[in-house]
Amino acid sequence: MLRCVAPTLAGRSVTRPRTRAPLRPGLPMGLAAVGLAVVLPAVAQFSRPFPATALRGELVVTQPPEITLSDQPARLAPGARIRGQDNLLQMSAALVGRKFAVHYTLDPYGLVRDVWILTPAEAARTPWPATPQQAQRWSFDAAAQSWTPR
Repeated sequence: MLRCVAPTLAGRSVTRPRTRAPLRPGLPMGLAAVGLAVVLPAVAQFSRPFPATALRGELVVTQPPEITLSDQPARLAPGARIRGQDNLLQMSAALVGRKFAVHYTLDPYGLVRDVWILTPAEAARTPWPATPQQAQRWSFDAAAQSWTPR
């Protein structure tokens, strides 16, 4: 492929082909291994920020969009997002019948809009409000992701 234009002594320009250094066969795999060694510890320390409106409960998907939250019947909102422990989206039908510790938010109609399935480290953060009344009485520190009863 011709890319470079170089002047000559006669005043005319001559195009030269661009040359590439040959790749060594193990170089791409070595770079990938180094990249994974750097990225994996960072992913293991990943901490998800939860909004101040998030409440804690136990989720059981019965028959989507029907669920139970802390043994009370509830319903998923249209377009509800359920995020797994790895923060990837989960389909509600794949979670039927299993019980999860979760944080969740409600939409203005009282339907469950966002759900985060908690990791053991996130579930260990206490206290966390389970009702809107508790959330109104407590104060939330967004940087530390912790609640303090007043």
